Amino acid sequence: MAIIYVDRKTYNVDSSDNLLQACLSVGINIPYFCWHPLLGSVGVCRQCAITQYNNFEDHQGRLIMSCMTPVTDGAILSVNSTESELFRSSIIELLLTNHPHDCPVCEEGGHCHLQDMTVMTKHSMRHYRFKKRTHKNQYLGSFIKHEMNRCITCYRCVRYYNDYADGIDFGVYGANNNIYFGRVEDGALENEHSGNLIELCPTGVFTDKTHSKRYNRKWDMQYAPGICNNCSVGCNISIGERYGEIRRIENRYHENINHYLICDLGRFGYLQNNLTVRPKQPIHNDKEQTILNFTQAIELGVLFFQRYKRIIGIGSTRSSIENNFSLQELVGKENFSHGMIEKEQNCTKLILNVLKNNHIYIPSLKEIESYDVILILGEDLTQTSPRIALAVRQAIKKKAQDITSLYGIPKWNVSPIKQIIENHKNSLYLMHTHETKLDDISEWSYFASIREQVNLACAIAHEIDKSLPPVLHLNTFLKEKALLIANRLMLSKKALIISGVHSFDSSIIKASINIAKAIKIKNLNNHVGLTLLTASSNTLGVGLMGGMSLESALEEFKQEKADAIIFMEYDLYRFISEYDCDFLLKNKQKIMTLDHQSTKTYKKSGLTLSSTNFTESSGTIINFEGRAQRFFQVYDPSFYNKNNCVLDSWKWLHCIKSKIDNVEESWSNLDDVINAYTEKYEILESIKIKELSSSFRIHGQKIARSPIRSSGRTALHANINIHEPSQPKDLNTMFSFSMEGYNQPNKSVSHIPFAWFPGWNSPQAWNKFQEKIGKNLISGDSGIHIFKKNTNVIQNYLNLIPFHFIKKEYWYIIPYYHIFGNEELTQYSSVIQENIPLSYALISLLDGIELGFKKDSIVEFNCLNKNYRLSIRLSKHLKQKQIGLPIGRKGFPITLVGNKIKSLKEFMR
Repeated sequence: MAIIYVDRKTYNVDSSDNLLQACLSVGINIPYFCWHPLLGSVGVCRQCAITQYNNFEDHQGRLIMSCMTPVTDGAILSVNSTESELFRSSIIELLLTNHPHDCPVCEEGGHCHLQDMTVMTKHSMRHYRFKKRTHKNQYLGSFIKHEMNRCITCYRCVRYYNDYADGIDFGVYGANNNIYFGRVEDGALENEHSGNLIELCPTGVFTDKTHSKRYNRKWDMQYAPGICNNCSVGCNISIGERYGEIRRIENRYHENINHYLICDLGRFGYLQNNLTVRPKQPIHNDKEQTILNFTQAIELGVLFFQRYKRIIGIGSTRSSIENNFSLQELVGKENFSHGMIEKEQNCTKLILNVLKNNHIYIPSLKEIESYDVILILGEDLTQTSPRIALAVRQAIKKKAQDITSLYGIPKWNVSPIKQIIENHKNSLYLMHTHETKLDDISEWSYFASIREQVNLACAIAHEIDKSLPPVLHLNTFLKEKALLIANRLMLSKKALIISGVHSFDSSIIKASINIAKAIKIKNLNNHVGLTLLTASSNTLGVGLMGGMSLESALEEFKQEKADAIIFMEYDLYRFISEYDCDFLLKNKQKIMTLDHQSTKTYKKSGLTLSSTNFTESSGTIINFEGRAQRFFQVYDPSFYNKNNCVLDSWKWLHCIKSKIDNVEESWSNLDDVINAYTEKYEILESIKIKELSSSFRIHGQKIARSPIRSSGRTALHANINIHEPSQPKDLNTMFSFSMEGYNQPNKSVSHIPFAWFPGWNSPQAWNKFQEKIGKNLISGDSGIHIFKKNTNVIQNYLNLIPFHFIKKEYWYIIPYYHIFGNEELTQYSSVIQENIPLSYALISLLDGIELGFKKDSIVEFNCLNKNYRLSIRLSKHLKQKQIGLPIGRKGFPITLVGNKIKSLKEFMR
C-alpha cells in the first residue's frame, strides 16, 4: 500500500497500480479512453492527464499521463488543477475533430463512454469548422454494426481482439490521421468473443446489430440480473427488455466468472425468447386444439393424474432447481427422471462425487487464468465452453507477466509484456478426436479416439504414480510424450486438468480425475486444479436431485409399468431417435408437456402448459464449479397482454398438486419453493441462508429494474393504451418493475440489474460498483458454493483399466460441436440460425482417400432407423473409422454418440 495526496486529500492506494486505476478505485473521476482494467495501459489517448508536484511548495507542477505513471508513496497530485483540466478539454476536442455530430441518432447515445467523458471534461463547444474525414463502413456479420467515422483512435478494439482474444481477422490500417480499424475485406468476425467490442469500444464504432433492429435507449429498458443458460459456465448477464421483448444482453461484472467479457452466443443468442410462435396459452390437443384458461388447464391437469395410476415426470437440465423440484414433488421421487441419458448420467455422477468430496480444488473461471501447465482431455472448449477457452488463452500468456514482474515492470504496462509473450508461454497439452481452435497455442496436440486418449492419460498417471497400472502396447513416441507431460505437470507451480461430458464417455473423466489425484498425492507442494464441464446450464443442480435415466424412464413407459409421462421443459427429440420419439408419442393423450418453446415434443402432447423462460421467471442453477446462482425475472408477460396465460413451471405443477391433494397452495412465491427443497436436500441449504429473500429492502425500498429517466416515468404501455396502468408487483424477488427503488452501489446487493451511476452511463460505470477497479465488487460476488471446502483427504483412484484395441470393421459416431448450433434453445433464434454451419459428416482424410471421396462428395448412411445424407468434411487428424456428426443439432440426437454404422457410401447424384 502507498499514501498519495490528491487535491489536498490523503488516500491509501495499492502501490502496484498506475495512478489512474488507483484514483478511480478511491472514487476520484479522471477521464480516460485507451486504458481498460482488462487491457492495461498504452498511453495513446492522452485523456487521463493530471498534474504532479515535486513537493508541497511546488505550485507549478508538471502534466503526467496517469495511466502510464506508477503509484509512488507520497505522490502529490491534482486532478482539478487548471492546467490539467484545460489540457483534458483540449484533448477531447482534438479527438472529436472528425467525430460526427450524431448523438441523437447514434445507437450508443445514453450508453456512451465518450459522452460521459465529454461532459466530465466540460467540453461543450467545438471550434473545428472544416470538412470531416470519412470512412466506408464494413459488413462484420450478423451481430456487429460498424460505424468507423465515430472512431477516436483509442486502439482498444484491436488490442482486445488481437492481443487478448487472439483474433486473426481484424486489424488496424493506415497512418497518421487516417487510421482504420476493421477487416481486410467485408465478412463476419470469426472470433467467438467478437461481441465484446461493443462494450469495450468507448464510442459507437461497434454496436449491437440485433439490438438495432428493435432499438431503444438505455433509460427506456427494464433490466434484471440474469445467468446465461447456454452452457455450464454460468456467466453473469444483464438482460434488457422493452414492450415485452428482450432487446439486449450485456455482460454483468463478476470477478470470479466472466469478469468483463461474455461469448457471442451468450450475448446474441436471445431472440428465441421473442418468437411470436412461442406458447402463450395452455392447449388441449384432443380431436382438435382447444385453448384453455388457467382454471381449465389446472382441471385437466388434475384429471390427467386421476386417469393414470403411475406417471413418470421427466425433468430438464436446462431448467431451474425450483422447476425440477416441483415436478419431483408432484410425481414422487421414485417416478422422477432427471432427463439425462445413461452416458451423461454416469459422467455427471463422477463430477458430483468430486465436488462433494472436495479433495481436488475446483477453480473458478477467472482462477483458470493463473495456471502454468494445463492438460485438456476430450473437450473442444472453444465450441462448447468458449469463455473457458478464452481463460485458457490468458493462462498461456501469463508467463510473460511473471517474467516482467521479475524485472519490476508492472502488469499494467502491456507493451513489454506483449513482446515477451511471443517467446515465453506457459504449457498447454491437448487431447481430442480432431482439430480444435486451441491447437494454435498448444505445445502438443494429440488426436485420437476417446479410448486412445484414455490410454495416454492412464500412461501419464502411471508416470506420476507408478502404483497405477502401466499401459501396454503404447508406442515409444507416446511413452516419451506421456513422460514429458507427467514431468511438466509435476514441476509446475499450478497444474490444471480440464475435461467434461461432451464426449459422453465417463472413462475420459475418470482418467482426468486419476491424473489430478496422482499429482496431489505425489507432489504435496504442487497445487492441482480440476475443471469438469457439463453439457447444460443446470446439469449439476438436477443431478443432485437424483432420478432415473431417460432410458430407464422410457422403458417403464414402454413396458406399461407407467401409464403416462410429463415432460417439463424437455424436447425428447434432442435425446433419442426420431423413430423412437414418434413411437412413444403416438398416443398423445398420455403425454403432458410444459415448455416455453414450441418443440416437437410440445406439439405432439395431449395437454400443453405454457411456461415462462429464464427471462420471464426467477430461479436457481448450479454451474460447473458447484456455484449456485440466482437469475431474476426481467418482466411480467401478462403486463403487456392480459390474454397470456404463462406461468413458471413450478407454479403450474404446484397448483395441480394442491388441487389433487385438496389443500390450499402452500407456495405463494419463490422463497417458499426454496424453503421446501432446502428442507429435503441439506446440501442446498446455503442457498436459503445466503441469498436475499423477496422481503429484502434498502431504506424501505425495493431495487429498481430501470435506470432513472431525467424526464420522469415514461408511458411504457403507450403503444397499447395511453392510460398507464400500475406496474405489476414482483412477489418472488426484491426487485421492482420500474425505475422506482434503490439503484446505487451497496454492500448488501450483489445482484446488480444494470450498471449506472451519476455521470457514468456506459458499461464503464462498473468501476463505481467495485472496491478496487477490475477486482472485487463492493457487495462481493453473487452466487454460493454449495459444496464443502477443500480437504486434503484423498480418496482411492478410480478403477480404470487401459483399453486393448482390435481393428474395427465398422464406423462409429463421435460428436463435433460448433458454438452456434450446439445449444438447444438458441437454435430457434433467427440470427443464430444464420450463423450455424451446414451440417456435414466429418471423416478422416485417409478414409476419404481409400473410399475415393472428393471435397464435394455427399455420403449416406443409416443409423437409429433414419437415413442420413450429408456433405463431407475431411480431417487430416481424425483417426480412421470414425464419423463426426453435429450432436445436439436438430435431427442429430445425443444417443447417436457411440453408435455403429455398418456401411458408409457415397451418394451418387
